[in-house]
Amino acid sequence: MLFLSYLTALLCTAGAAFAAKPKVDKFERFQSLSHGGAIDLNDKTYNELTVAPRDYFTAVLLTAIDSRFGCVLCREFQPEWDIIARSWNKGQVEDINMVFGTLDFTDGKETFKSLMLQTAPVVLVFPPSTGPYASADGPFSFEFTGPISADQLYNWINRHLPEGPKPRIVRPINYVRIGSGITLFLGIITVFTVASPYILPVLQNRNIWAGISLIAVLLFTSGHMFNHIRKVPYIAGDGRGGISYFAGGFSNQFGMETQIIAAIYGVLSFATIALALKVPRMSDNKSQQVAVVIWGVVLLGVYSFLLSVFRVKNGGYPFFLPPF
Repeated sequence: MLFLSYLTALLCTAGAAFAAKPKVDKFERFQSLSHGGAIDLNDKTYNELTVAPRDYFTAVLLTAIDSRFGCVLCREFQPEWDIIARSWNKGQVEDINMVFGTLDFTDGKETFKSLMLQTAPVVLVFPPSTGPYASADGPFSFEFTGPISADQLYNWINRHLPEGPKPRIVRPINYVRIGSGITLFLGIITVFTVASPYILPVLQNRNIWAGISLIAVLLFTSGHMFNHIRKVPYIAGDGRGGISYFAGGFSNQFGMETQIIAAIYGVLSFATIALALKVPRMSDNKSQQVAVVIWGVVLLGVYSFLLSVFRVKNGGYPFFLPPF
């Protein structure tokens, strides 16, 4: 009898001890599974995480990362979602409890079916069902219409959270990009140092810069940018079986027309430069006279052709110059 009394007392004490053992908090249990990021969910854990009662906020990404599903947006956004989850868990605020989870279609087919989801990714935010922030609204759904950043989605999530300080987004340091940038910078310095004796004379040559400037001026004054903005045709038919190189009207032009006008301006420029700079330096008088006549004829003929082009563009243009 004495043994039975001791055994009964021992069992009662053990039972009381087990009964007094505190129940593990639901939020703390899921936080322990997160390992600083989003929890990988399946149908069972998704239901456990989102079912009432819960005294915490929940944000769940429903995605389909497997290449079999062809969801490029899912794979592109996954690193951004991990940044949001890690940033929140790292800077967790005491007043707002929140759990982040990720449910892939492979592990959550029943959940996708019950939610009648036809596309992915989708983010759901569940407010608490108990506690000071309890709400009967929700879940709130964010459907993607294109690529977005972690900051954009994080701002949307914060709109469904109580007022107050929130953890800020902290992106991991991209050491590969930093290393690549340093390597590229050092490579540029090395190349410039080795090639500077050959490059500097070219960069300091006034004739080269004058040529580049002249080409740029001819290119843009002839309407090159107009062609890119308006997407004009290169040439067009004249309605009689021939080809029209010039479009009628000063607000229209063809791609070939731009090249012809640039060539005309180029010839006129070189003729003027030759008459102003090259011809006066010629020592032989006869050669100088011949050069003046030749460049003068070129200048007259090309400028006359340019005026005729203006008359083609606008029949009311009043000026002309022989021979055109």
